[in-house]
Amino acid sequence: MRILTVIHEFPPIGGGGGRAAYDICSELAVRGHDVTVLTARMDGLPRDETLDGFRVIRISSLRREAFVASFQAMLAFDFVGLFAGLRLIARARPDLIHAHFAVPAGALAFALSALTGIPYILTAHLGDVPGGVPQKTAYWFRWIKPFTKWIWKRAAQTAAVSEFTRQLALQHYDADIRVIHNGADSTHLPQEEIVVRETPRVIFAGRFVSQKNPLAIVRILSALKDLSWTCALLGDGELLDDVRAEIEKRGMSERFQLRGWVTPDDVLDEFSQSDILLMPSLSEGLPIVGVDALVKGLAIVASRIGGFLDLVDDGQNGHLIDLKDEAAFSAALRELLSNRERLTRFRKASLEKSKNFDIAKIADEYEELMRRAVGR
Repeated sequence: MRILTVIHEFPPIGGGGGRAAYDICSELAVRGHDVTVLTARMDGLPRDETLDGFRVIRISSLRREAFVASFQAMLAFDFVGLFAGLRLIARARPDLIHAHFAVPAGALAFALSALTGIPYILTAHLGDVPGGVPQKTAYWFRWIKPFTKWIWKRAAQTAAVSEFTRQLALQHYDADIRVIHNGADSTHLPQEEIVVRETPRVIFAGRFVSQKNPLAIVRILSALKDLSWTCALLGDGELLDDVRAEIEKRGMSERFQLRGWVTPDDVLDEFSQSDILLMPSLSEGLPIVGVDALVKGLAIVASRIGGFLDLVDDGQNGHLIDLKDEAAFSAALRELLSNRERLTRFRKASLEKSKNFDIAKIADEYEELMRRAVGR
């Protein structure tokens, strides 16, 4: 099958949604599908390259930062992508378009499909659904929501990365939506030996933006100064300086490592050196860092929201904490940091649960969805 994937952010740009799309494209290419990705470009990135058996074409947009896309950059991606996509379709003649994120890629897929007759499938990641990330998109959806209904209506097939994302989308759109989780390819990774470090290491990975709530991490861990631990923070964003200042203010500079923006491979390396993933996020679809944490056998302490409900069996491989209850976050971490046997048991349970998110299983589900779309 010839597949054109459209997505406004793709590694090394963007967060977990782009990483999830990369893994799907890579697995589909291994299976013999002809996969091309149309995505946004930033300075320094090649315009056309082959990665893991599939082609990546990057088009100019107003993208200026790796960790965030402005509304203007999304509009520019759709505008430039329409002409680039039509040229690409004329040459490559794909059987199917796969749009990751209903906004903006879904709008581009809708236009390309309307002009060429090629069917498209849609994968929703949460931020592209009204109410998914209200602190970021509430204003946008006030204006664009009436237009987004046609994106969902015209799609040949639709999927959401978590049950939470699916249920939220169903509140706004009349569509037959199935859940296909984000996955991870663990076949090339060494089998993790679960040994809790002498000084347990807590880790966070994500954008330093309000949605991820990184300042809460410093406050949560400040209540545990009497225990032995270190914490690594991976990522970049508008709140990075605030997080650094909060760490210094609380006198914990020697406990924290701020690693900045890192590659997906770096994330996996850092997870191999850690014990607990801490994610006090305010909203999540199905975070790829959570899947990576399972693959690397980390206990997970996270907000009781979104895709974490699919990743964490509360009391077995981690703890789910009510939103913004920082005292409960601290208590859950204290329990794990104080009990090496329990932490080891949680970590082994995560490793076992990771089998449910194997990329081969996820690709099977997408192949079925694509066959239905093309057949229809």
